Amino acid sequence: MGYGSHIPAAQACACHGNHQNNVVAPPSGERFFHDGVGIGIARGATDHARAAGLLNRMYGWRGYGSGHALPTGEHCTTFLAETEHAVIGTLSLAVDHSGGLAADHTFRDILDEFRKTPGASLCELAKFAFDTSRPAKSRLAALFHTVLIFGSSEYNCTDLFIEVNPRHKAFYEAALGFRAVAEPRTNRSVNAPSYLLWLSVDAIRQQIEAVRRNQAMGKHSLYPYFLSPVEERRVAEALEGRTQPAPASRMLGHLPGCDHGHAVAQG
Repeated sequence: MGYGSHIPAAQACACHGNHQNNVVAPPSGERFFHDGVGIGIARGATDHARAAGLLNRMYGWRGYGSGHALPTGEHCTTFLAETEHAVIGTLSLAVDHSGGLAADHTFRDILDEFRKTPGASLCELAKFAFDTSRPAKSRLAALFHTVLIFGSSEYNCTDLFIEVNPRHKAFYEAALGFRAVAEPRTNRSVNAPSYLLWLSVDAIRQQIEAVRRNQAMGKHSLYPYFLSPVEERRVAEALEGRTQPAPASRMLGHLPGCDHGHAVAQG
């Protein structure tokens, strides 16, 4: 999929599933359930080990090694998607800070241009792995939307980035509307080419609102499978006790991104 991400683009775009309004917050408040999958923040060593286990199984299966570690630190949050029996998805998210973002290693000059915009706050996605052996589009969309909801409640980011291998560029463009902001460069940490993809928070909000107005989306878009305003509130309440959920009208007004932890998954 990309650097810090893994899902075969063709398989991801082909996966299917009916969008169901069945998000239920569990008593613990640490997971919510959507389409038979529990989604929430990885907490403690056990959750992180389970997420890393999926990541390394998927990366290893694609031939990219099996010793990848999840990013850690106060600027990064890892999410899990799990069934009753196994973790099926993980995605990490970090906010720009004094140490920068993982993509700075390859694209610092590009990111610095975005940082010059008054009020800009950059974000990055990384360490993405998802098992699409079963119909997954609804579940995949719920995981992405959960990360966005968490970011809107916690941070004030304006621009979302992800660094990907060229083979996976089309998936992010078609599924979420990312676009490349530079020509491909060599990622020295993996000695492979990469694109820096960008998506504005405003564009995410506009896509969600367009779906809610019943505007047609591309056949590979994940936005038709995103959560409803009522579901957004339930998710925000389920994610973090210290965070008051933002009003539905503001839910995607602010968004975080992803931090350090380069790993190649070229799929």
